[in-house]
Amino acid sequence: MTDKSELLRQLRIDRGERGGDEGGPYRNWVIGAIVLLLIVLGVGAYFGLRSPAPIVKVAVARALASGASTAGTSILDASGYVVARRQATVSAKITGKLDQLFIEEGQHVKENDIVAKLDDTNASASLMQAKAGVMQADATLAQAKAAADDIAPIYRRNQKLAATGVISTEALETSKAEFDAKKTDLAVAQGNLAVRRAALEIAQREENDTVVRAPFTGVVTTKNAQPGEIVSPLSAGGGFTRSGICTLVDMDSLEVEVDVSENFISRVRADVPAVLKLNAYPDWQIPAYVIAVIPTADRSKATVKVRVGFKSRDPRILPEMGARVSFLSGGNPPGGAGTQQAGGVAIPPDAVLSAANVGANAGAGANANANEGVVFVLHDETVERRVVKLGARADEGQIVLSGLSAGERVALGDLTKLADGTHVKVAEQ
Repeated sequence: MTDKSELLRQLRIDRGERGGDEGGPYRNWVIGAIVLLLIVLGVGAYFGLRSPAPIVKVAVARALASGASTAGTSILDASGYVVARRQATVSAKITGKLDQLFIEEGQHVKENDIVAKLDDTNASASLMQAKAGVMQADATLAQAKAAADDIAPIYRRNQKLAATGVISTEALETSKAEFDAKKTDLAVAQGNLAVRRAALEIAQREENDTVVRAPFTGVVTTKNAQPGEIVSPLSAGGGFTRSGICTLVDMDSLEVEVDVSENFISRVRADVPAVLKLNAYPDWQIPAYVIAVIPTADRSKATVKVRVGFKSRDPRILPEMGARVSFLSGGNPPGGAGTQQAGGVAIPPDAVLSAANVGANAGAGANANANEGVVFVLHDETVERRVVKLGARADEGQIVLSGLSAGERVALGDLTKLADGTHVKVAEQ
């Protein structure tokens, strides 16, 4: 009996122990898989959300030769616009209907060329009337002169007869009265002719005023009226009356006006050399010079206006273009014989973050002086932000006077995305 009970007990399945033995490893595997999945998702999110390293190109700072021309160093930069010292809104001297127009925008005209013609029907009629009046006054004068000439010898004969007593004194006085009357008629006829001739001159000028001519040689920049419209030299109070026909600009009078902070105006004086760069042609350096410093300041902007002239003319220079002027400390601008200056390095111009963008890139504490800039020096896969002192642009590139050594590598590209210590990826060159 005991053996049978023992045998049955051995054959019995203990479900509690079995479940514990099989469930433990299964749970551990599930937990491990979940942890691994979370790790994978975290790593993927980290690399997915992290911004890719900026791609930059590399340039090497080159030492300047001892005889390299730096064309002077920039002591001050300022922005302004190209303006014309001589331009005019061409209009007619009289009010009238525009009949013919002979110009278009961009057309070159010379002084006294006909720009437009007004309707001259009324002026022509007045001119014909004035001419007829002159003819009538001329005929009246001829008649009065003939009468005066006829009575003059009669009066002289009567004077002699009266002296000898042949005719009475009363007859002589009558002859004198007729002679004086004819002389008066002659004087009136002469005056009337002068008045008629003056009226003819006025009518002729009114006729001439219907023809609008160019006041000087230049280029038409705007056309303000069309044939059929009423034009007037007076300011129109309403309606469709035009006060001007076109705008004419003398391209030989172009110059640049810049506003210089009054804190730095002591650095600028007349005849100082400068270099101009137009916003439309940022790589084109134009030799320039200071014409004059306007002797008054703008209290609202704390600036002084400076006029800068071009050394040479070029058809690419147009009015109202934006320009940047670099005033030089000495020497001649590019294109002339530059001063010989040793030292410094040359780098490509696009390797420098301009002074206007220094503050935005580096924060409020950045020094944004006009003669300073920022470069990013490469060290392996990171960049170092460095403020450098800039010279002028030359054929060798942008001159760096201090802050950078020859042989150091600088980043090229969108420098606004870089900061001190930024990891970058160097593009293959």
